[in-house]
Amino acid sequence: MQKKVHTFTSQEAINQINALASRNTPFLFLIDFQAENAIILPQDSINPDELLYQIGNKTNIKEHAYSKYNQLTQWNISPTSFNDYRVKFDEVQYEIHKGNSFLTNLTQPTRIETNLTLKDIFYNSKALYKLWLKDWFAVFSPEIFIKIENGIISSYPMKGTIDASLPDAENTILNDEKEKAEHATIVDLIRNDLSMVADNVEVKRFRYIDILHTNNADLLQVSSHIEGKLPENYLLNLGEILFKLLPAGSISGAPKPKTLEIIKQTEGYEREFYTGICGFFDGHNLDCGVMIRFIELINNQFVFKSGGGITFLSDARKEYEELIQKVYVPIY
Repeated sequence: MQKKVHTFTSQEAINQINALASRNTPFLFLIDFQAENAIILPQDSINPDELLYQIGNKTNIKEHAYSKYNQLTQWNISPTSFNDYRVKFDEVQYEIHKGNSFLTNLTQPTRIETNLTLKDIFYNSKALYKLWLKDWFAVFSPEIFIKIENGIISSYPMKGTIDASLPDAENTILNDEKEKAEHATIVDLIRNDLSMVADNVEVKRFRYIDILHTNNADLLQVSSHIEGKLPENYLLNLGEILFKLLPAGSISGAPKPKTLEIIKQTEGYEREFYTGICGFFDGHNLDCGVMIRFIELINNQFVFKSGGGITFLSDARKEYEELIQKVYVPIY
């Protein structure tokens, strides 16, 4: 792993989060996909020359900085071939048919060429969760992982994506049997995950549509809203709460432990901070996203990581096209 800033082990991160939250100290945090490495930075220690963030309405961006950066004029992608993807897809389906998983999130890296730098991408992108780490990666994610407000923990899993320009796109995605099954599986998994840390967990809203604007096309994304009530003293154990919920169900699968083994043996590369989480604790409440739109600088080459959920109903060609469809920047 490239270490551009100090990273904590999981137990160190849990201790650090607990200490900061119990003192109501605002901090930024990033935790990688495997929940093995974390970056924890008190707000007053963040160097904007090394790290920029926008987590909901919390940011260290200076407004005038937006005018300094280049506009998008080049965007070329070189995804893995369909044949190579099909081999990995078939491996996942084999495990599903054996009963070892009923939903596995399969991702792959895609090389991209663009006229933009990582910082350009950060400044030009429009997203709920944005990060730039110097010479490392940029994130521009639309997906909420959890929010905690006044002791209420909420999650908003996203599962199901379609090109908004397709005829009757909204009804198509909402009535697709594979998409319905996949989304229901993730909602059930997230509900069970939240039940490990909260009481009175319930689905408040099931399968609603968000629209995402990108440099390629508008996309429709299906989401749900689940929430529960945390114990009164949850700030003393905020680190344990976060790590108990990881990895995020929407980008791993179910059942989670065995599915994580399948991901590791099939994908053929390390996700590292891709599909981890990033968030901000303001001293009272917490806002946290899943890092699902992610460009990393690897050996002087930009690599975009993307993927989707595979079930026994999945079609390899459609899943491959979705992987490519998600290689975008929300610049419009």
